[in-house]
Amino acid sequence: MSRRIRSDACEPSRRDVLRLSWAGLVGASTLGWLAAKADEAAPQLARRKRSCILLWMNGGPSQMDTFDLKPGHENGGSFKEIATSVPGIKISEHLPKVAALAEHMAIIRSMSTKEGDHGRATYLLRNGYLPQPPVRYPTLGSLVAKELGDPAAELPNFVSIAPFRSFNPAAFSPGFLGSQYAPLFVGEARPQNSDGAANAADDDLTVADLEAPKSVSAETVGARLRILSSLNDRFIGQHAGPPALGYKTAHERAVLLMRTESAKAFDLDDEPAAVRDAYGRNRFGQGCLLARRLVERGVPFVEVTLGGVNIIGWDTHADNFNGVKTLSETLDPAWATLMTELKARGLLDTTLIVWMGEFGRTPKINPNTGRDHYPNAWSTVLAGGGIRGGQVVGRTSPDGTTVEERKVSVPDLLATACQALGIDPMTQNVSNVGRPIRLVDPAAKVIEEIVG
Repeated sequence: MSRRIRSDACEPSRRDVLRLSWAGLVGASTLGWLAAKADEAAPQLARRKRSCILLWMNGGPSQMDTFDLKPGHENGGSFKEIATSVPGIKISEHLPKVAALAEHMAIIRSMSTKEGDHGRATYLLRNGYLPQPPVRYPTLGSLVAKELGDPAAELPNFVSIAPFRSFNPAAFSPGFLGSQYAPLFVGEARPQNSDGAANAADDDLTVADLEAPKSVSAETVGARLRILSSLNDRFIGQHAGPPALGYKTAHERAVLLMRTESAKAFDLDDEPAAVRDAYGRNRFGQGCLLARRLVERGVPFVEVTLGGVNIIGWDTHADNFNGVKTLSETLDPAWATLMTELKARGLLDTTLIVWMGEFGRTPKINPNTGRDHYPNAWSTVLAGGGIRGGQVVGRTSPDGTTVEERKVSVPDLLATACQALGIDPMTQNVSNVGRPIRLVDPAAKVIEEIVG
């Protein structure tokens, strides 16, 4: 339950004072604990709930140039395979650091859907169902936040970093779960200026307005917040309803975050320069670093998007190979450093990493040296907590056009992710139309061989 500030008093309650004082007292020691070695944190880690980090590849990444290469075939293109840390598993030469961590990864090469439209496919992969008005299906992060989140947590239970929502805004929505399970958007992709420059620094992932202007005293801020809370309560008392309650929830969570040390999780300047460099000084790299900082503080779901600032990212209809090479050079150090740091801090066993986009790319290379939308046969990756790594699931044909072994559907993938997180995928929620709906389609089949 979100903490409420009393609206019928001029000063915070004794409980508020104690709570805020305690947050100030433990802030420094908490940060120190977070930097400690994994063995020193063993008792706390044993009590951790699982977390999920979704690495969302906006636009649909080419499986033929990342995790399912076809060397020697005319569809294969110019990229070469390299060995990984697991004998017999090979991936793209442009993902060498990720290749060195393949023992933690289950590569699914047999994804197959029927949705080749960006908007519908984005919705399907992120929500588990196709759009079916009037039902407002919640996105995966909201579902996980409801199942694993703490309503009283100072940090949001769902954070979306650098999202690109233009394809389908509803794919990022909490849907019928309500606004208390909505994500906090950080570093959202914005159109570029007329001169081609982005509106924000490429690695700027700060949360806006967490601090009051220096010209406004803390006492004044407190008084204004109490007045606003009183007005909110008065309005909701007369106009109760989901929109008003949703606004109230958002306001209370924002005030809570402003008043606690937890907001320092978003301050990447706390990290050594060498660590920030290892992730990559770009929005995706720094987003992965922020994801690590958030999950180690108990945030159950964080997603980081690659390919969202005024470009379609992996939607490589033209010049595919240069585009994928550039994107891979951003992905590789960020993803590998994320897994390495999680492992070093004793967090990888409780953190599931999901790598996916909305579909794959055509095996056949088009006249523009590009690859087009292809949902028939493509790849995703699960890694870390709850996953038996060092495996490949499924096989595609020598030309990459069809699934020849172990076809995997979107519900299968999401049910597997839920089970890896310790969540029953058949859990039901009551929808906005009064009908109970399971987290994942009841026809889903968990990929049992990769669930730890």
